[in-house]
Amino acid sequence: MKKWLVVFVSLFVAVLALAAFDPTVYVEATIGEPDTLDPHLAYDTASGEVLYNVYENLIAYKGRSVSEFEPRLATEVPTVKNGLLKDGGKTYVFPIRKGVKFHNGNPLTPEDVEYSFERGLLYDPAGGPMWMLWYALFGTHSRDEALEEFVGKPVDEIFDSKGEPKAEYKQKVIDFYKQVVDPAIEVQGDNVVIKLKRPYAPFMNIIAQSGHWAAILDKEYCIKLGLWDGKAETWWKYKDMEKEESPLYATAMGTGPYKFVEWDRKQQKVTLVANENYWREPAKIKKVIIWGIDEWSTRKAMLEKGDADSIAVVLEYLDQLRGNKNIQIIENIPTLSVTVLAFNWSVNPTSKYIGSGKLDGNGIPVDFFNDVNARKAVASAINYDALIRDVLKGFGKRVPTALPEGLLGFDPSLPLYKFNVKSVQDYLKKAWNGQAWAKGIKFSVAYNQGNTARQRVAEMVKMYMEMAAPGKVKIDVQPLQWPTFLDATKRGELPVFILGWLADFPDPDNFIFTYYHSKGDYSSRQGENFRKFVSTPRKELGGKSLDELIEQAAAETDPAVRGKLYVQIQKFVIDNCISVPVYQPVGVRVQRTWVKGWFDNPMRPGMDFYSVYKQQ
Repeated sequence: MKKWLVVFVSLFVAVLALAAFDPTVYVEATIGEPDTLDPHLAYDTASGEVLYNVYENLIAYKGRSVSEFEPRLATEVPTVKNGLLKDGGKTYVFPIRKGVKFHNGNPLTPEDVEYSFERGLLYDPAGGPMWMLWYALFGTHSRDEALEEFVGKPVDEIFDSKGEPKAEYKQKVIDFYKQVVDPAIEVQGDNVVIKLKRPYAPFMNIIAQSGHWAAILDKEYCIKLGLWDGKAETWWKYKDMEKEESPLYATAMGTGPYKFVEWDRKQQKVTLVANENYWREPAKIKKVIIWGIDEWSTRKAMLEKGDADSIAVVLEYLDQLRGNKNIQIIENIPTLSVTVLAFNWSVNPTSKYIGSGKLDGNGIPVDFFNDVNARKAVASAINYDALIRDVLKGFGKRVPTALPEGLLGFDPSLPLYKFNVKSVQDYLKKAWNGQAWAKGIKFSVAYNQGNTARQRVAEMVKMYMEMAAPGKVKIDVQPLQWPTFLDATKRGELPVFILGWLADFPDPDNFIFTYYHSKGDYSSRQGENFRKFVSTPRKELGGKSLDELIEQAAAETDPAVRGKLYVQIQKFVIDNCISVPVYQPVGVRVQRTWVKGWFDNPMRPGMDFYSVYKQQ
């Protein structure tokens, strides 16, 4: 009787488990939530993952490749051979796919493509990704730089205090759209023609599917929603829209395999459903939940119970998942990413993260990290090898600068920063002509909550700097929610912050420019003193500024010469400890064994839910 009872109970449990398994629903338990769903402002992987699945681009990466492309909303990938890449690499012709509909039922047209590119270029929000398209198409780094060049005046002289063009410049501002922006993206019949000012090799990478800044929006829907109305006479009214003011801040509507349903801010949860009218075959997964669960133990329990199909893993605890026959661990996934500890060389004076704001033992001055010895003190306080060994469980590697291994210019012979408590003390004694040591310092180191590796880095800085100078150094470790963290960096409030960078496109310029150029994405987070330093000519750089050397390297067509320029740049960066490369991640993915079809591509900002299905 007991035997039959055991058999019955076992069968009952098996039936319950089978009932709990739903092949149509995918739950991803991750860290944090999106920053914004506006494709032309979003510049983080949490936002990018949602946008990747809702919108589509003209072309996409082919499988695992980062150099081969396949058509998406365009029916062909432009090449010289098919005649769609012309004019020595300056003109790209994209035949637009017919029969595609947006999620609201509107048909995709070439005019939607033109509008999408133009709206992004004209909006060009501070700290956003649109610099890539400005640089690829026009050779400038921003809308404002191009506008100043066209009008011949600084932007603050062109517009009045209300953001309207002054009377004497209004026609020039209108002509800027008509003569500069509009001719660069043209509709010709069923084609969209994009014209570059000069050949730029990474252009196709920049507009491929992982780059949501080149996603295609519905023009009619966007105008009704309150975005740019498409007119030359109004474009400037939409150029400085704040994050929460954007009508696309918390909603998304594209042509992709998934429709946006909801972003529940309280639960950090985004819900998507399959687009049953998708122009390709509808997705096998019918509902996707991307859930920001910052606690590792909760994510782990969800995976073990089958409540989550995949989770963001804390490598320090990866071994806790080994031996579970229902969990698959995929290791040694290549990445094009670097995690860096960065400094703000001139902190926003309103910051609450610099204590008193003075060198009095209860704070630091806003320009404290303008001193190279202050920066080197922090660099010496990170136990890099222990971090990789004990926290990352070996799934990371040391890199000399913010340039990851695998890209042109990477040189493993360049020196690495070394962990040494005595060096921390020595550098602190030199910082600020000895005043940092004499008077004491206090400041905060911030990281995004839920990221254990970055938390450990912050804790190391605190522990070893306080150990090197007992009673003289006080450091607060500040965990911040992802959107709060990003906003604080963009406002220049954090004196020290830990942040990663995933390649926008697989080229060294994407890392070198981003981290070290005065107009790179991180420059606004690193302060005015940083921008002055890298834009000032230096004797050790042959009379050039670091900015000029970075621009020279980006323009160089000979790979051998280009590689040498990047090595020269990196030597200068290391000598001056501009920022501190902590590690290059080695990817690890954990998922239930019932998840099928997943494959890696280092350019994706997150999951491609269309490619997977579930099967027991």
